Amino acid sequence: MELLVISNIVLWIGFFSVVIINIALARQIGVLYERIAPAGALMMNQKLEVGMASPDLSVPDLNGSMVTIGKPEEEKSQLIFFLSPSCPVCDSILPALMSAAKAEDQWLELVFASDGAEQDHTSFVNKKGLTAYSYIISEQIGKAFGVAKLPYAVLIDEHGIIASMGIINSREHLDSLFEAKERKVASIQDFIARKRNSVQHHEAE
Repeated sequence: MELLVISNIVLWIGFFSVVIINIALARQIGVLYERIAPAGALMMNQKLEVGMASPDLSVPDLNGSMVTIGKPEEEKSQLIFFLSPSCPVCDSILPALMSAAKAEDQWLELVFASDGAEQDHTSFVNKKGLTAYSYIISEQIGKAFGVAKLPYAVLIDEHGIIASMGIINSREHLDSLFEAKERKVASIQDFIARKRNSVQHHEAE
């Protein structure tokens, strides 16, 4: 009888030890996740901020059609993607951009923007299959949006407000712009920082 009691006590001690270990592991995993959380697109823009009204511009695209930037039509958001035909990273992200534009067609309009000689862009557009999208060649747009590095994207919501923006080097960065808009934060980094501060605040209490 005594052996049975002792064995039960040992089992309960082991059970609670496992529970404590699991709690500690869960906490450490949470800390690790915060440290390696997916990186969003870096904003790096000293001219505009998320939440500001977008610059209001009307410029012709490569086909001669006028494109209005900053005042989306049909209550759609606009994704302005700044690129260059000579930028290899821009080239690598094009399939993800077009895939996202097709999947989000109900609420999103994709617009390409660049500058330089028109003949360089014409062959690039045809080669990459971008003829279905508005493609603008205008140095004015890059200056208006404070673009300093490529590839860069600005997401303007259906009200003409800058919802998110940043350097786009991967599909993860592109998705982070949509995620930032949905969560109504400046960037994913900002969202993670807020979440971390909230956790620390609760722990301090």
